[in-house]
Amino acid sequence: MSQPTNSALRPRTTSTTPTRTTHDPSRTIRAPRGTEITAKSWQTEAPKRMLMNNLDPEVAERPEDLVVYGGTGRAARSWEAYDAIVRTLDELEDDETLLVQSGKPVGVLRTHEWAPRVLLANSNLVGDWANWEHFRKLEAEGLMMYGQMTAGSWIYIATQGILQGTYETFGAVADKRFGGTLAGTLTVTAGCGGMGGAQPLSVTLNGGACLIIDVNEACLRRRRSKRYLDEVETDLDTALAKVLAAKAERRPLSVGLVGNAAEVLPTLLDRPESAQVDIVTDQTSAHDPLSYLPVGVSLDDWHEEAAQDPEKFTLRAQESMAGHVRAMVEFQDRGAEVFDYGNSIRDEARTAGYDRAFAFPGFVPAYIRPLFCEGMGPFRWVALSGDPQDIAVTDAALKDLFPDNEHLHTWLDAANEFVEFEGLPARICWLGYKERHQAGLLFNRLVAEGKVSAPIVIGRDHLDSGSVASPYRETEEMADGSDAVADWPLLNALVNTSSGATWVSLHHGGGVGMGRSIHAGQVSVADGTDLAAQKLERLLTNDPGMGVLRHVDAGYDRAHEVAHERGVWVPSDVTLDQRDPDSTVV
Repeated sequence: MSQPTNSALRPRTTSTTPTRTTHDPSRTIRAPRGTEITAKSWQTEAPKRMLMNNLDPEVAERPEDLVVYGGTGRAARSWEAYDAIVRTLDELEDDETLLVQSGKPVGVLRTHEWAPRVLLANSNLVGDWANWEHFRKLEAEGLMMYGQMTAGSWIYIATQGILQGTYETFGAVADKRFGGTLAGTLTVTAGCGGMGGAQPLSVTLNGGACLIIDVNEACLRRRRSKRYLDEVETDLDTALAKVLAAKAERRPLSVGLVGNAAEVLPTLLDRPESAQVDIVTDQTSAHDPLSYLPVGVSLDDWHEEAAQDPEKFTLRAQESMAGHVRAMVEFQDRGAEVFDYGNSIRDEARTAGYDRAFAFPGFVPAYIRPLFCEGMGPFRWVALSGDPQDIAVTDAALKDLFPDNEHLHTWLDAANEFVEFEGLPARICWLGYKERHQAGLLFNRLVAEGKVSAPIVIGRDHLDSGSVASPYRETEEMADGSDAVADWPLLNALVNTSSGATWVSLHHGGGVGMGRSIHAGQVSVADGTDLAAQKLERLLTNDPGMGVLRHVDAGYDRAHEVAHERGVWVPSDVTLDQRDPDSTVV
């Protein structure tokens, strides 16, 4: 299928004067469907379609601004850069590599067929300059963009992308505090955007009631239209009555409330209904103070005020975050289960002077780290055909591949029933070391045998077991104190570049903001060829293997057990200093 000619790609310009357009409401991007390609192979057609899919109006938050999610996370630095990337991917040979620096294509080099077709580096700054102030100066000068995690690495699949991780987190909360189910509980949270929008469905899939607050009614309506949210209300009394009735009846229900959490949570604390709140968390875009609406600023004035005086706006946002976090701490003091969902709101509140900001834990040390020790993490795939039936085929095949994994079966059945595709059909599940490569090889066989109609893209979030250093999220409270050691995501990117990935990315600041994280991503293409099978086996073993290595090195017993059971070679540990003949982590 050919690309849309009027808006997806503009003609090559011959002007020597650089232009930079970051807002163009005339552009409507949608990835081609079907089996006809304009690139020279599926290995370059795939990143092109995934870049375009990131900017599909069903997927992106503000596609006209190239913003995919997370307030300012972009897919390309400018529309001119986007056009050049698409054009180059169509021309790229299978022994060439496109280099993308913060959303701008800066070169093509001759490499080899095992090398990635695209290498991306986004938002990376040297330590002393790794802050929002310097980043925004460079961004204003057209020298950099914020790539978030999967926005600038072209593997965002809309809200489903974080859905299972959120589902797993709330399931862990249920196991820890509520007897394995959230039935009969009320969760109060905020932020219903591209990432936070997974929260209400994750709570209801675990049986609970959820009140989710967002300043933007349109955002809540969008989640409701995609069945991630059941109802939307503008009145606190009405919203509370609905979720409390659902709690009393042990009935799953999610209600979105239009409001500012920095105002609603303190108000709720003063009401008798506060005693009915069991769980409190937050997924507002607090990682970037300009993407958090302060109390006293209207939604209509938000972006204008942020642009006019970013420093003043930042201070106001941090002050509001302090009130927001103070309320969360008070809910914890009253007995609720409270956790930070990885948006750095605690540190922003601490910056504003609130000295109890870290009284509640982050979600990774509280619930997820045991999974990371097994190399478990997000495994996502996309049907490049655009045909939902291809995802149905992969779901069924994956259940046959892992017949005894009841948890996986339950998730895939729930996703099939409740998840509406946005953009290209996609699916996500969590798989671990010595599992992901099996799934990759399975998908490649499905392509080779014609059981799916086109190749399958396989990727993951940067939030994974061995691909990120983020002391306020994934690597918070590491057993050996190595929270801020950033060697691991760099090694991860190098390993994946050496292991057959189709594109590899290395980013800074995703999820938690400038100066707070470094993280890597990889994506591969199951195109049905023998070469793809070799790459997939190597890549999808080594990538989660990095998670096991990371946690062995940090001293986690479970990671050591997994390394011993599944054959990970660790030269620095005498009990693991041997090659497993079946392992590709060597």
